[in-house]
Amino acid sequence: MATCYIYGAMPCGNTEKIEEGDLLIAADGGYAYLQEQKPDLVVGDFDSLGYVPEGEQIIKHPMQKDDTDMLLAVKEGLKRGYRKFVLYGGIGGRLDHTIANLQVLAFLQERGCQAVLYGEKEEVYLLRNETITFSAGRKGILSVFSFEKEARGVTLCGLAYEITDAVLTNTFPIGTSNEFIGTEAQITVADGSLLVICER
Repeated sequence: MATCYIYGAMPCGNTEKIEEGDLLIAADGGYAYLQEQKPDLVVGDFDSLGYVPEGEQIIKHPMQKDDTDMLLAVKEGLKRGYRKFVLYGGIGGRLDHTIANLQVLAFLQERGCQAVLYGEKEEVYLLRNETITFSAGRKGILSVFSFEKEARGVTLCGLAYEITDAVLTNTFPIGTSNEFIGTEAQITVADGSLLVICER
């Protein structure tokens, strides 16, 4: 499946190779983090970047607007038919921007898209009534949180702390600081939305 890659205005660590048919968008200040790649589009109001790049395909928006620059970039990807999104540089810095980007994941999820949000040291998935599998050999900390009032039928397998058919709520952080143990791991939520946050 072709992928829409969007760069936000924060460091993002290692990035994936852009393939033919993929779309690369810089969301405002994300233009500074492209790592010498040439974007297909640069979108935003350019308050973060501080200037409008020359020699690029620009979609400029007013500073007074309802959508964040990341959401504007996502909507451009959706317009062009993309249903798989990788969002770089959307974690860290201002807490409100991080929360906004978590809501962008929910926006994509509601539209039946696959999406992952990468920061410099973390990656974030939002599951809804589904299972995610991590291959054997993975290391590091993993945490899960209910994104709604309740997430039911939560099962964690192949991790340091396993649970089966549990209920997680958004008022008790019991899913914090689990850990990969080198085996294949699976996380399932049967009813509801679950944030999965992993070390990169």
